[in-house]
Amino acid sequence: MKPLEGIKILDMTRVLAGPFATMNLGDLGAEVIKVERPGAGDDTRTWGPPFVGRESAYFLSVNRNKKSIAVNIKDPKGVKIIKELAAVCDVFVENYVPGKLSAVGLGYEDIDKIAPHIIYCSITGYGQTGPLSQRAGYDTVASAFGGLMHITGPKDGDPVRSGVAMTDLATGLYAYGAIMAGLIQRYKTGKGLFIDCNLLSSQVACLTHIAANYLIGQKEAERWGTAHVSIVPYQAFKTKDGFLVVGVGNNQQFATVCKILNLPELIDDPKYKTNHLRVQNRKELIKILSARFEKEMTSKWLYLFEGSGVAYGPINNMKEVFAEPQVWLFEVFSTLKITPSARHPFTPTPRPPPLLPPLVRFPELAVFTFCLPF
Repeated sequence: MKPLEGIKILDMTRVLAGPFATMNLGDLGAEVIKVERPGAGDDTRTWGPPFVGRESAYFLSVNRNKKSIAVNIKDPKGVKIIKELAAVCDVFVENYVPGKLSAVGLGYEDIDKIAPHIIYCSITGYGQTGPLSQRAGYDTVASAFGGLMHITGPKDGDPVRSGVAMTDLATGLYAYGAIMAGLIQRYKTGKGLFIDCNLLSSQVACLTHIAANYLIGQKEAERWGTAHVSIVPYQAFKTKDGFLVVGVGNNQQFATVCKILNLPELIDDPKYKTNHLRVQNRKELIKILSARFEKEMTSKWLYLFEGSGVAYGPINNMKEVFAEPQVWLFEVFSTLKITPSARHPFTPTPRPPPLLPPLVRFPELAVFTFCLPF
């Protein structure tokens, strides 16, 4: 039995943050009913190529284990359908601009009247109130507004967008965690609740030590490429045929790296004896280490670092990621009839035999004019 078996989710979200949250809930056994616009459906259905049939790989990547239906919420009949569904669901998740659902009678106050048990999660770009609340929220803009783009990219280069929509994904995980907590609270109190999740607050929260460094030290954050602002060496080094990332978390690990690189004289060098000193003398030290790393192939360095206790690894492309035995060891992927899809990495303890999660999808949207029987 999966942890959320018996829990019903009414999913009125589109694009990434919301669908990612509800997909994770579905992976844990919840029944997810995804509501889409008649005709076009979720915008991401057309975000390709590549496509599988008429659906984009993007859409499929965050919408497995869902029953997709199309309902026109601008029509009173559609609103009635949503309310009837909400009455028999445990969780209601939406990512409309604040006020849009209230305008058609589907805001929290409306749903709470007919389903006081409901966990109502609203995911927005900038929150429910304030001067920015009516802005549309997309990951790229929120990551720029929330500081992530400012600290991402080469040291002397332009700001860079993260290769994956991390602000959306982080918000989805915050929403997922908040919904799980809401279900526990409802179990204790018998009452539902309203959850406010937004891209901006999620992104600012994810600044963690970068935010703390600024607030305490009052020094503007910089871009460091693959390097770390507070730890040296902690970055990617170019090798003869690629790159190797090395993370040194303490003085003992630094000594180990020096021995592997056959640079024992650096261990007791007064300029590099502590991390604080290594940060101060970053430029000189990195120049020495970089020159050494470039003399050998990545495979040679991987062999030499094996068993050293130092964190290290290559920069893999997608082909290399999916060829890595360790990735497959945890059974985080399963090949389905429609498309390869990443599974939820959670496994309860004790570990049961691996089970292929069911692919529950209706690729063709049906326009509902009646309530689904439950």
